[in-house]
Amino acid sequence: MKIGLIGYGKMGKAIEAIAVERGHEITARVNREHPIQEVNWEEVDVAIEFTQPDLAVQHMETCMKNHTPVVVGTTAWQNDLPKVNQLVTELNGSLLHASNFSVGVNIFFEINRKLAEIMNKHREYQVSMEEIHHVQKLDAPSGTAVSLANDIISAHHQYTDWQLATEHETENSISINAVREPNVPGTHEVSYVSSVDTIRIEHIAHNRTGFALGAVLAAEFLLGKEGIFTMKDVLN
Repeated sequence: MKIGLIGYGKMGKAIEAIAVERGHEITARVNREHPIQEVNWEEVDVAIEFTQPDLAVQHMETCMKNHTPVVVGTTAWQNDLPKVNQLVTELNGSLLHASNFSVGVNIFFEINRKLAEIMNKHREYQVSMEEIHHVQKLDAPSGTAVSLANDIISAHHQYTDWQLATEHETENSISINAVREPNVPGTHEVSYVSSVDTIRIEHIAHNRTGFALGAVLAAEFLLGKEGIFTMKDVLN
Protein backbone atom coordinates (compact mmCIF):
# COMPACT_ATOMS: atom_id res chain seq x y z
CA MET A 1 0.00 0.00 0.00
CA LYS A 2 1.27 3.49 -0.88
CA ILE A 3 0.75 5.91 2.01
CA GLY A 4 0.87 9.71 1.97
CA LEU A 5 1.73 11.33 5.28
CA ILE A 6 0.07 14.72 5.79
CA GLY A 7 2.11 16.00 8.71
CA TYR A 8 5.67 14.77 9.11
CA GLY A 9 6.56 15.62 12.69
CA LYS A 10 7.22 13.14 15.49
CA MET A 11 3.90 11.39 14.91
CA GLY A 12 4.36 11.21 11.15
CA LYS A 13 7.80 9.69 11.55
CA ALA A 14 6.50 7.14 14.06
CA ILE A 15 3.76 6.17 11.57
CA GLU A 16 6.36 5.89 8.80
CA ALA A 17 8.45 3.45 10.83
CA ILE A 18 5.46 1.20 11.57
CA ALA A 19 4.14 1.40 7.99
CA VAL A 20 7.49 0.40 6.47
CA GLU A 21 7.82 -2.40 9.02
CA ARG A 22 4.44 -3.72 7.85
CA GLY A 23 5.52 -3.67 4.20
CA HIS A 24 3.99 -0.38 3.05
CA GLU A 25 5.62 2.42 1.07
CA ILE A 26 5.61 6.11 1.98
CA THR A 27 5.11 8.04 -1.26
CA ALA A 28 4.38 11.55 0.07
CA ARG A 29 5.48 13.53 3.12
CA VAL A 30 3.65 16.82 3.61
CA ASN A 31 5.13 19.50 5.86
CA ARG A 32 6.08 23.20 5.65
CA GLU A 33 8.86 22.48 3.15
CA HIS A 34 6.67 20.19 1.02
CA PRO A 35 3.07 21.52 0.89
CA ILE A 36 0.10 19.37 0.03
CA GLN A 37 -0.13 20.98 -3.42
CA GLU A 38 3.04 19.11 -4.41
CA VAL A 39 1.56 15.64 -3.78
CA ASN A 40 1.23 13.31 -6.78
CA TRP A 41 -2.10 11.73 -5.79
CA GLU A 42 -1.74 8.95 -8.36
CA GLU A 43 1.05 7.66 -6.12
CA VAL A 44 -1.06 7.63 -2.92
CA ASP A 45 -3.50 4.83 -2.01
CA VAL A 46 -4.36 6.19 1.46
CA ALA A 47 -3.41 9.40 3.28
CA ILE A 48 -2.82 9.68 7.03
CA GLU A 49 -3.35 13.18 8.44
CA PHE A 50 -1.84 14.39 11.74
CA THR A 51 -1.48 18.17 11.65
CA GLN A 52 -3.38 21.06 13.27
CA PRO A 53 -7.11 21.67 13.84
CA ASP A 54 -7.21 24.74 11.57
CA LEU A 55 -5.72 22.75 8.66
CA ALA A 56 -7.43 19.38 9.03
CA VAL A 57 -10.69 20.10 7.18
CA GLN A 58 -9.00 21.56 4.11
CA HIS A 59 -6.64 18.58 4.06
CA MET A 60 -9.64 16.21 4.14
CA GLU A 61 -11.29 18.14 1.33
CA THR A 62 -8.13 17.96 -0.79
CA CYS A 63 -7.89 14.20 -0.28
CA MET A 64 -11.53 13.63 -1.19
CA LYS A 65 -11.30 15.80 -4.30
CA ASN A 66 -8.40 13.60 -5.36
CA HIS A 67 -10.36 10.41 -4.59
CA THR A 68 -7.93 9.41 -1.84
CA PRO A 69 -9.13 7.75 1.38
CA VAL A 70 -7.89 9.65 4.42
CA VAL A 71 -7.26 8.66 8.03
CA VAL A 72 -7.44 11.70 10.34
CA GLY A 73 -5.78 11.79 13.74
CA THR A 74 -5.93 15.54 14.25
CA THR A 75 -8.44 16.53 16.94
CA ALA A 76 -10.45 19.66 17.88
CA TRP A 77 -11.96 20.11 14.38
CA GLN A 78 -15.16 18.15 15.12
CA ASN A 79 -17.36 21.27 15.13
CA ASP A 80 -16.93 21.06 11.35
CA LEU A 81 -18.10 17.42 11.24
CA PRO A 82 -21.43 18.29 9.49
CA LYS A 83 -19.45 20.01 6.71
CA VAL A 84 -17.10 17.04 6.45
CA ASN A 85 -20.03 14.59 6.36
CA GLN A 86 -21.48 16.56 3.45
CA LEU A 87 -18.14 16.49 1.62
CA VAL A 88 -17.87 12.73 2.03
CA THR A 89 -21.39 12.29 0.63
CA GLU A 90 -20.97 14.71 -2.29
CA LEU A 91 -17.55 13.41 -3.34
CA ASN A 92 -18.12 9.71 -2.54
CA GLY A 93 -15.24 10.08 -0.16
CA SER A 94 -13.63 7.75 2.34
CA LEU A 95 -12.76 9.03 5.82
CA LEU A 96 -11.77 7.44 9.11
CA HIS A 97 -11.35 9.75 12.09
CA ALA A 98 -10.66 9.06 15.76
CA SER A 99 -9.69 11.01 18.84
CA ASN A 100 -7.12 8.29 19.56
CA PHE A 101 -5.83 5.41 17.42
CA SER A 102 -4.19 3.40 20.20
CA VAL A 103 -5.73 -0.04 20.62
CA GLY A 104 -5.13 0.26 24.37
CA VAL A 105 -6.94 3.61 24.55
CA ASN A 106 -9.91 2.20 22.65
CA ILE A 107 -10.09 -0.63 25.21
CA PHE A 108 -9.91 2.10 27.86
CA PHE A 109 -12.88 3.82 26.16
CA GLU A 110 -14.93 0.63 26.58
CA ILE A 111 -13.99 0.33 30.26
CA ASN A 112 -14.84 3.99 30.83
CA ARG A 113 -18.30 3.57 29.26
CA LYS A 114 -19.04 0.49 31.36
CA LEU A 115 -17.86 2.15 34.57
CA ALA A 116 -20.02 5.21 33.85
CA GLU A 117 -23.07 2.95 33.46
CA ILE A 118 -22.36 1.37 36.85
CA MET A 119 -21.66 4.69 38.59
CA ASN A 120 -24.90 6.19 37.28
CA LYS A 121 -26.56 4.27 40.14
CA HIS A 122 -24.12 5.63 42.74
CA ARG A 123 -24.59 9.39 42.83
CA GLU A 124 -22.52 9.77 46.02
CA TYR A 125 -19.42 9.71 43.78
CA GLN A 126 -18.21 12.84 41.96
CA VAL A 127 -16.36 12.23 38.69
CA SER A 128 -13.33 14.22 37.54
CA MET A 129 -10.64 13.74 34.90
CA GLU A 130 -7.01 14.61 34.29
CA GLU A 131 -5.03 14.41 31.07
CA ILE A 132 -1.27 15.00 30.73
CA HIS A 133 0.47 15.59 27.39
CA HIS A 134 3.69 17.01 25.94
CA VAL A 135 4.03 20.79 25.79
CA GLN A 136 3.74 20.82 21.97
CA LYS A 137 0.11 19.65 22.10
CA LEU A 138 -2.06 22.58 21.02
CA ASP A 139 -5.57 21.57 22.10
CA ALA A 140 -6.67 21.35 25.72
CA PRO A 141 -8.33 19.23 26.83
CA SER A 142 -7.14 16.50 24.48
CA GLY A 143 -9.52 14.93 21.99
CA THR A 144 -9.22 11.69 23.93
CA ALA A 145 -10.28 13.43 27.15
CA VAL A 146 -13.26 14.98 25.37
CA SER A 147 -14.29 11.54 24.04
CA LEU A 148 -14.01 10.05 27.54
CA ALA A 149 -16.09 12.88 29.02
CA ASN A 150 -18.77 12.65 26.32
CA ASP A 151 -19.04 8.89 26.86
CA ILE A 152 -19.56 9.46 30.60
CA ILE A 153 -22.22 12.10 29.87
CA SER A 154 -24.05 9.62 27.60
CA ALA A 155 -24.17 6.95 30.31
CA HIS A 156 -24.29 8.95 33.56
CA HIS A 157 -27.41 11.10 33.84
CA GLN A 158 -26.00 13.37 36.53
CA TYR A 159 -23.67 15.06 34.02
CA THR A 160 -24.64 17.30 31.11
CA ASP A 161 -21.32 18.81 30.00
CA TRP A 162 -17.59 19.08 30.74
CA GLN A 163 -15.39 22.03 31.63
CA LEU A 164 -11.69 22.69 32.04
CA ALA A 165 -10.69 22.70 35.70
CA THR A 166 -9.53 26.31 35.27
CA GLU A 167 -13.09 27.37 34.43
CA HIS A 168 -16.02 27.92 36.78
CA GLU A 169 -17.31 24.44 37.61
CA THR A 170 -20.96 23.51 37.99
CA GLU A 171 -22.55 20.57 39.76
CA ASN A 172 -23.53 18.86 36.51
CA SER A 173 -20.24 19.32 34.66
CA ILE A 174 -17.21 17.03 34.54
CA SER A 175 -14.03 18.83 35.52
CA ILE A 176 -11.04 18.08 33.25
CA ASN A 177 -7.58 19.09 34.44
CA ALA A 178 -5.31 19.53 31.37
CA VAL A 179 -1.59 19.42 32.21
CA ARG A 180 1.31 20.02 29.79
CA GLU A 181 4.75 18.60 30.63
CA PRO A 182 7.84 17.81 28.54
CA ASN A 183 8.08 14.40 26.83
CA VAL A 184 4.71 12.95 27.89
CA PRO A 185 3.04 10.96 25.05
CA GLY A 186 -0.31 10.90 26.85
CA THR A 187 -1.88 10.00 30.20
CA HIS A 188 -5.63 9.93 30.90
CA GLU A 189 -7.22 9.36 34.29
CA VAL A 190 -10.88 9.16 35.31
CA SER A 191 -11.69 9.33 39.05
CA TYR A 192 -14.88 8.80 41.01
CA VAL A 193 -14.51 10.21 44.53
CA SER A 194 -16.86 9.86 47.51
CA SER A 195 -16.42 10.68 51.18
CA VAL A 196 -15.31 7.09 51.86
CA ASP A 197 -13.23 6.02 48.87
CA THR A 198 -11.96 6.66 45.34
CA ILE A 199 -12.36 4.56 42.21
CA ARG A 200 -9.85 5.39 39.46
CA ILE A 201 -9.03 4.11 35.98
CA GLU A 202 -5.97 5.27 34.04
CA HIS A 203 -4.27 4.81 30.69
CA ILE A 204 -0.59 5.73 30.33
CA ALA A 205 1.06 5.75 26.90
CA HIS A 206 4.76 4.90 27.13
CA ASN A 207 5.55 6.13 23.61
CA ARG A 208 3.91 6.97 20.27
CA THR A 209 4.15 3.43 18.88
CA GLY A 210 0.61 2.43 19.91
CA PHE A 211 -0.88 5.50 18.22
CA ALA A 212 1.20 4.93 15.08
CA LEU A 213 0.26 1.25 14.80
CA GLY A 214 -3.43 2.08 15.19
CA ALA A 215 -3.22 4.71 12.43
CA VAL A 216 -1.62 2.21 10.04
CA LEU A 217 -4.21 -0.44 10.93
CA ALA A 218 -6.90 2.17 10.20
CA ALA A 219 -5.34 2.91 6.79
CA GLU A 220 -5.28 -0.81 5.97
CA PHE A 221 -8.94 -1.07 6.97
CA LEU A 222 -10.02 2.00 4.98
CA LEU A 223 -8.49 1.03 1.63
CA GLY A 224 -11.26 0.22 -0.86
CA LYS A 225 -14.12 1.51 1.31
CA GLU A 226 -16.45 4.51 0.98
CA GLY A 227 -18.11 6.46 3.79
CA ILE A 228 -17.19 7.62 7.29
CA PHE A 229 -15.66 5.27 9.83
CA THR A 230 -14.09 5.41 13.29
CA MET A 231 -11.59 3.30 15.19
CA LYS A 232 -14.48 1.29 16.60
CA ASP A 233 -15.14 -0.05 13.08
CA VAL A 234 -11.50 -1.11 12.80
CA LEU A 235 -11.47 -2.96 16.12
CA ASN A 236 -14.81 -4.66 15.45
